[in-house]
Amino acid sequence: MKLDEERMKTFQVAKSFQRDRRINFLDFSYDGLRVITSGEDDQMVIYDCEKGTEKQVIKSQKYGCDLVHFTHATNTIVYASNKEGKDHAIRYMSLHDNKFLKYFGGHTAKVVSLSVSPVDDTMISGSLDKTVRLWDLRSPDCVGLMQCQGRPVASFDPEGLIFAVGVQSEQIKLYDVRSFDKGPFSTFKYKIETGCDWTGIKFSLDGKLMMLTTNGAVIRVIEAFEGKPMFTLSGYQNNKGLPIEASFTPDSQFVISGSTDGRLHLWRTDSGQRCGVLSGEHSNPVTNVQFNPRYSLMASVCQSLCMWVPGSELGDANKPKPGGPVDYGVPYGGGMGGNQAYAPVGGYGAPSNMNNRGGSNYNQGGGGGYQPGLY
Repeated sequence: MKLDEERMKTFQVAKSFQRDRRINFLDFSYDGLRVITSGEDDQMVIYDCEKGTEKQVIKSQKYGCDLVHFTHATNTIVYASNKEGKDHAIRYMSLHDNKFLKYFGGHTAKVVSLSVSPVDDTMISGSLDKTVRLWDLRSPDCVGLMQCQGRPVASFDPEGLIFAVGVQSEQIKLYDVRSFDKGPFSTFKYKIETGCDWTGIKFSLDGKLMMLTTNGAVIRVIEAFEGKPMFTLSGYQNNKGLPIEASFTPDSQFVISGSTDGRLHLWRTDSGQRCGVLSGEHSNPVTNVQFNPRYSLMASVCQSLCMWVPGSELGDANKPKPGGPVDYGVPYGGGMGGNQAYAPVGGYGAPSNMNNRGGSNYNQGGGGGYQPGLY
């Protein structure tokens, strides 16, 4: 089953789960069978994607919880604190017995970016202390430390061989995981954002594109190899200055984002044009949307979690019923095994060279009178 524009427009809410307070993050397991959320109610909740049921609740009342991620081993999670002035360690927990396996200390301010390698026990974190730290889940001490000039965002590529760091809302630096201590092998510089900050960065699953999400009403789409600005996606609302996390579909053909008006917005990655708006059951700002890596299912959050499936697959109203795995044409992450269909490391460009910078001329997507750098 392929995702095309018409099918994307038919997605409907099959199941929703209300929480007492805002949900701040969500993540799918690599096998696509579970989704986990973290929330302002200091609870993390795991849901069964096939049955559409709540499976497990994990409380973190002392430190709160945010940026929760499954590791590549699906029985463990990592997450950050969201309590001001509290311990800023990242916590590594076993879901089997709800016990902490390790605390990763070192950040002196709130962790605002967290990415887990799809292939091994590596993760990367960015903090308001203006540092990025590289970690090995088997060691309590960080294995790499990068000083930044401002708020950083960071993410691994789909093969876990590269990580990208966005700094000060104007530069993207690409590092080789195996030789990060030598510095970035490519740096792309853009006109600094005004009126908003970069709040997230991620790669498409085919490795060809990067997405920069913001706390404004724009999403930047960048060509991953040479850093060329491709599109600015707009047309959605963000009148509260919230960091809104968007998602590529697994076939890399679409971007999905939430909005403060409670709707989901869709864009094509080949043209940057907005191609649909989905209305569901969200009565509050939708701050995170993710597409399941294996099934025709997506999830979005405000104060509730909504599971969406195509209208043609909306069988029993009491469960999402995502059916069998979807063939998106690319395997998801090295952790799933099999041959990789992603671009090799060498395709990302030459070693660090500030002359190999991206420009600042974004193509406008979604209509409107946006000019780069002006809001």
